[in-house]
Amino acid sequence: MALKCGIVGLPNVGKSTLFNCLSNAKAQSANFPFCTIEPNVGVITVPDDRLTTLVEMCQPKSVVPATVEIVDIAGLVKGASKGEGLGNKFLANIRETDAILHVLRCFDDDNITHVDGSVDPVRDKEIIEYELILKDLETVDARIAKTLKQAQTGGDKVAKMQYEVLRQIKEALDAGKPARSVTFETPDEQKFARELFLLTSKPVMYVCNVDDASAATGNAYVEAVKKSIEGEDAQVLVVAAQTESEIAELDTWEERAEFLAEIGLDESGVSRLIRAAYALLDLQTYFTAGPDEVRAWTFIRGSKAPKCAGIIHTDFEKGFIRAEVIKYDDYVALGGEQGVREAGKMGVEGKEYVVQDGDIMHFRFNV
Repeated sequence: MALKCGIVGLPNVGKSTLFNCLSNAKAQSANFPFCTIEPNVGVITVPDDRLTTLVEMCQPKSVVPATVEIVDIAGLVKGASKGEGLGNKFLANIRETDAILHVLRCFDDDNITHVDGSVDPVRDKEIIEYELILKDLETVDARIAKTLKQAQTGGDKVAKMQYEVLRQIKEALDAGKPARSVTFETPDEQKFARELFLLTSKPVMYVCNVDDASAATGNAYVEAVKKSIEGEDAQVLVVAAQTESEIAELDTWEERAEFLAEIGLDESGVSRLIRAAYALLDLQTYFTAGPDEVRAWTFIRGSKAPKCAGIIHTDFEKGFIRAEVIKYDDYVALGGEQGVREAGKMGVEGKEYVVQDGDIMHFRFNV
């Protein structure tokens, strides 16, 4: 699935350093604004111990992990909604992403200039959010002008529904709240709200970029960020991007584990961030496993079996008959598919089955 997260933030907060840790691509990282002009794109493998276990059990000819696309987007400044700096390019690039990883500078370093002269992650967060809100207000106001006329003159029920959705979103934006803070009850309202493609409706994770000493515990800047988003539907993740870049340069797993232990971490921030980004997009994984291939397939949480079958091939969805389902824990405990079948643990599910994270699937179809 071609779903992607955009890494955003003010200039010089560590976006490109973090991107370089996430991807083999090497975005330019320099101590001046706009060193990232074109969005750098990396396809990132999602760490999953279950996939590793399945590979060890099946010894397949090929392995295909789940991935997430990460886009490093040029830094934004005040006035972006009016085209300041690289504002128009920034806003166009972020509109194409499915979720936002908002990097905030939460470290002091006199050698790295801050575009606003001082370190204040809450202020930085509000600068970008304000610019996105302003741009969304332009979109909503334009739609209201068109929709209100249809609702008033034509007695159009659809137009009236759309106007009410727009009105509620505008009310939130005018109050300085993102569009994602507004919830709608009916499927039609939810669908219309999604189709507006508003910048502030995208799910967001605040990535607090800290120094080495704060990698495990966080710091006062991180606490300020957490306090500022209380009541907001968002997450916070602490990462020391410069430290992560040093870890990425180490050759062996043992060296990396030793480095992490020295700073009080069991796992790299990059691994935590990739998994968190995957979850932020509301994604889960099912597997196909056998001697030819072990593969992780990405699906949206809550998807039913035919939809998940269609991820492999559209014919699987069109001609769906049933799904044979093995729970991951059963697969491991019983030594693989044969052991599951012998134990009578193979599930046979129909079109209404909601696929669960970790399911091992076989689809039966006829076209």
